Order: sequence, then structure tokens, then C-alpha cells
Amino acid sequence: MIRVLIVDDEELVRAGFRMILEPVDGIEVVAEAGDGAAALTAIAAHRPDLVLMDVRMPGMDGLAALAAIGRLPQPPAVVMLTTFDLDDYVHTALRHGAAGFLLKDTSPRDLVAAVRTVAAGSAMLAPTVTKRLIDVFAGQHHPRSAEARRKLALLTAREGEVVQAVARGLSNADIARELVMSEATVKAHVSRCLTKLDLTNRVQLALLVRDAG
Repeated sequence: MIRVLIVDDEELVRAGFRMILEPVDGIEVVAEAGDGAAALTAIAAHRPDLVLMDVRMPGMDGLAALAAIGRLPQPPAVVMLTTFDLDDYVHTALRHGAAGFLLKDTSPRDLVAAVRTVAAGSAMLAPTVTKRLIDVFAGQHHPRSAEARRKLALLTAREGEVVQAVARGLSNADIARELVMSEATVKAHVSRCLTKLDLTNRVQLALLVRDAG
């Protein structure tokens, strides 16, 4: 069972996420909180596996709470929520160890998928966030890296197709439709590619593709 804490200063938003997650097998919403300080209290009381937390909140905001959570002995995974697909908060949250970053208008299906993905130990970024982060950081990497091309050569042809799709910012569902395979198969391919390439998340995978040119 994946134990989830929802943190947002808007009660309506919290209620919406609860309505989406509570009926799902294997997911339990154990508590809600309206700001970062309340989130820390709820974490101590309920020991969630995963925290869905708004970035912008009064009092202790999501970024301050994320930093505090990271200092806990056994911190839960944290997925940050925002209404903006890219701003300075994304970079700061990722530096502070956020395991995911989703837009508040994420579909119910993708929200559930994100909870399961992050709870399983992987990173999860909204596809638009992934694509725009690549654009922002691309200038920091050599566009024709021989090392990147050498690493990508380790992949099978099918794995290469999946990686290219990830680099375009497609979700697992989109990749499954485009390459005519199940989402489970896509997930397995992505996991194998991350292992082969010694990477930890989809953003790093996409940046490697951009490096290779």
C-alpha cells in the first residue's frame, strides 16, 4: 500500500486529489496539510511513503518544506505540484531532491501513474516540464558528445526508439501508442535503459540524447 500525504493551501485542490487517489487499489491518502509546517507534522504522525506538495503556499512554502523533509532520517519521496510548467521553482525543487514535478492539471491517469512510479523509486516529471528543462539546460552540454553517442550505442534498436521518444517529452502512454507496445513494456524498456546508461531519471536520459546530437 502506498501511503500518500497531500499538501496544498487550497482545500478544493486537496479534495480533488483525494477523490482521484482514494478509490485506486494500492494507494491510501493518510493525511492532508495546508502548508509546509503542517506537512512536517503530518509526516511525523502518519509516516507517508510519498508527499504530493504544492510549491507556492503561505507560511512555510513547498520548497522550504522540501528542504526540511530532505533532512529527516527516513524522508518520504516528494512530488512537487505547480500550475506553471517551468520556472525557477522547478530547478530549485530538483536540486533539493524532489522525486517528481507535476502540473496541477495533470490527468487523473497520469497522477496515479506518477504516484506509483515515484513510490517504486523512479523520478517522474510532467512531459512538458521534461521537454522545457532539456531546452534550458541543453546549452550546458556539448551538442555532439562522443561519450554520449558511445553510451547510446549500448542500447538495442528498440530501446533506442524508446529513449528518443522520452527525449521528446512523451509519457509512457504516448510512447506505448506511438511504438505499438504496452505501457508495461515501455516502463521496462525505460528502466533497462537507465540501468545500462547508469542514469537515475528521464531528464538525464533526455539530456544524454540531446548531448549525442
